[in-house]
Amino acid sequence: MLRPTIGWSSPRVEAAFDSADEVWFEISDPDNQAAVMPLVQQYGLSPDKPLSSILTAEEMAELDAAARTVGMSAAQLDPMRPWLAGLTLSVAPLVKAGYDPQSGVELVLKARAEAAGKPIKAFETIDKQIRILATMDEPVQLEFIRQTLEDFDDAVEMLDGMVDAWSRGDVAELDRVVVEDMKDTAPHVYQAILVDRNLDWANQIQTLLQGSGTAFIAVGAAHLAGDDSVQALLAQRGVDVARVAD
Repeated sequence: MLRPTIGWSSPRVEAAFDSADEVWFEISDPDNQAAVMPLVQQYGLSPDKPLSSILTAEEMAELDAAARTVGMSAAQLDPMRPWLAGLTLSVAPLVKAGYDPQSGVELVLKARAEAAGKPIKAFETIDKQIRILATMDEPVQLEFIRQTLEDFDDAVEMLDGMVDAWSRGDVAELDRVVVEDMKDTAPHVYQAILVDRNLDWANQIQTLLQGSGTAFIAVGAAHLAGDDSVQALLAQRGVDVARVAD
């Protein structure tokens, strides 16, 4: 998600993209809502065990107050499992503040790849991504939603800071405000969402490197900062990794 006014491309990025034989994303079709909705129904709802049965009355009041600022209510979120409620609450204020999934890097690059006839590949499927969240143990999901509530009032300011660091190429700042913060406040979520997936992607990239041709890879910025980043894992395995900048 980005605001439509944020510029992020550069001649070096364009040249790298144009030189690639194939383009890799986290998932190949991030805007496929028809595929997402049945998975959300399957993995994200638990009307027999609503949020109100596992959150305290105080937390439900907090949930309701946060939800009402984005035109929702705790009652609407109540049938959701904690991971889905947390995700819904984390995205809603950002959309309200002008962040648009359609302006995200992946969708822009996907359209360019399709127009150029470049094969589109992915490290994961939509089903796998959702199951990563849905199969987190309940205490970890609760950790996620509680952290979302704690950060809710500052969510837009936090994302603005992340985007500013990202757009300036300040990897150390990204590590501090995104990676280290998640590691400290929600370590189990950090392991599931970043570390485990980075390891999987590094394995797949090593396999790619044994082949031929050029691959252009675009993934979320948090996967590319910190000691557990994809490129750090590759470097630890003896892969030559170099950062380039305009």
